Amino acid sequence: MKHVNTRKHRGFFRLILDSGDAQAAMMVLKPGQSSSDQPENEHPRSEQWLYVISGTGRAATGKRRTALKEGSLLLIEKDEPHQVTCTGRTSLVTINFYVPPAYKRGGNVKLLARRPSVMKSLKRLAPLAHLSR
Repeated sequence: MKHVNTRKHRGFFRLILDSGDAQAAMMVLKPGQSSSDQPENEHPRSEQWLYVISGTGRAATGKRRTALKEGSLLLIEKDEPHQVTCTGRTSLVTINFYVPPAYKRGGNVKLLARRPSVMKSLKRLAPLAHLSR
C-alpha cells in the first residue's frame, strides 16, 4: 500500500505515484493558463483520467469542448489530442491517472508507453492454475 498527501504536491504538473501499470499526477493551472498552446497528443499510448478537485476549466479535443468544474471526471482516450484550460478566477486543481504510465520520473513523456506484457500476466496467474483442475 502506498499513501500520498496530494496537498503537498501542488504545482503545474507533478507525478505523485507510479505502480508500473498506472500513474497519478497533480496538475494545477492558474487562471487563464492552459496545459499546452493548442490541443496536442502528448501521451498517445496512454489514457488520461482527469478528476477536478477544485476550480473551473475547459477541455478541448479537436472541435469538441467540455466544461469542467469541481467533481468532473474526464476520460481522454489514447491518441486523442487535447488541451485543458483554467477558465475561473481561482486555480484549476486536478488529479490525473495515466494507464499505462505516460511519463518518466522527471515528468518527460515516455515515447512508448509500456503495455503490460502477456508473459507478465501469465506469470501472475500461474499460482492460480491449480484451482481450475
